[in-house]
Amino acid sequence: MGTLELFLVAVSLSMDAFAVSICKGLALGRVRPRHCAAAGLWFGGFQAAMPLLGYLLAFGFRERIEALDHWVAFILLAAIGGGMIKESFGEQEPGCDPNLGPKVMLPLALATSVDAMAVGISFAFLKVPILPAAALIGVTTFAFSAAGVALGSRVGEKKRRAASLCGGAVLVLLGVKILLEVVGVL
Repeated sequence: MGTLELFLVAVSLSMDAFAVSICKGLALGRVRPRHCAAAGLWFGGFQAAMPLLGYLLAFGFRERIEALDHWVAFILLAAIGGGMIKESFGEQEPGCDPNLGPKVMLPLALATSVDAMAVGISFAFLKVPILPAAALIGVTTFAFSAAGVALGSRVGEKKRRAASLCGGAVLVLLGVKILLEVVGVL
């Protein structure tokens, strides 16, 4: 997986956190830099940690199913991307509450980063260097989350849905690309 593809994965993974951050910004009304930093740290931190966890979980059984690794990566990326696309047509995110405290942010950070754990599993199969990948995902998510809070009062529900739809589509397309490379089409 090249740098551009890794960056696209990082951007795609950050879309859920971006969408929730937009909702936070909408709910907060007047946004201050500390609001942006808080959302960025919560979401970026969890998005960086979860691929590491997924990678470590998969590392133990990677050798046993290496012949199927491309299928595992494809299925995980397609499922995550498909879920994001489906969510883009659903109701408003539960994050539209102005509270940035741990009781609210911890479950949101966990919920938006579960897909990053699955991507970490894919990275183990694809032998992607996990530390730089996790760092890029965390930094990208921090930036998107902070920007989402800042932009939240200026954009509406349509932008949140578009972000989730685009992020999901990118993940599905990356999964298809991996599969096509293995079967020799690309």
